[in-house]
Amino acid sequence: MALTQDFCVANLQLPDTPAGYPCKPKPLVTAADFHSDALARPGPVIPPFNVSLASAGVRQFPGVNGLGVSCTRVDMLPGGVVPLHAHPKASEIIIVVEGAVLAGFVSAGTNVAFTRTVRKGELFVFPQGLLHFQINTGETSAVVLKAYSSPNPGLQIADYALFGSSLPADVVTKVTFISEAEVRTLKKLFGPSAVPS
Repeated sequence: MALTQDFCVANLQLPDTPAGYPCKPKPLVTAADFHSDALARPGPVIPPFNVSLASAGVRQFPGVNGLGVSCTRVDMLPGGVVPLHAHPKASEIIIVVEGAVLAGFVSAGTNVAFTRTVRKGELFVFPQGLLHFQINTGETSAVVLKAYSSPNPGLQIADYALFGSSLPADVVTKVTFISEAEVRTLKKLFGPSAVPS
């Protein structure tokens, strides 16, 4: 959404559009629309990944509507994993606040993997739309702040796309070369009731 005014606080009472949410009427905008405590504490833990997510996207933080930014806090237990996923509408940069994580992405076309252990105070960037991940490699919990180049970056997690979707097990078996028994086990683990919101 190209801004033609100072800001456009999201009117969450109206539906989202490809250009973002419509603007809240200016007389109803307050300083609270530009403040969020969404990242002040961990979000709910997502099994089986042993991570928690707290988001400050446009739905949680209406003031970012149209500004091209949003954030997430990820708390990772030892061995916790942010699984292979992509954001179709945004690049992402991570800042490790505590601990150390192995971060990486896979380039499109050449399938070259770019990985690096990222420690406290360091950053790593994931280009828009590319599959990427993070793994807590330390003995203690890790905390990672993520910033996106969109107020609504979109999200597709590979595990849920393959095993939590309505694709029949025999089709997933054919397109992944994973045994049907294993696909059925993964479909139970990542089925529709397990998909994080």
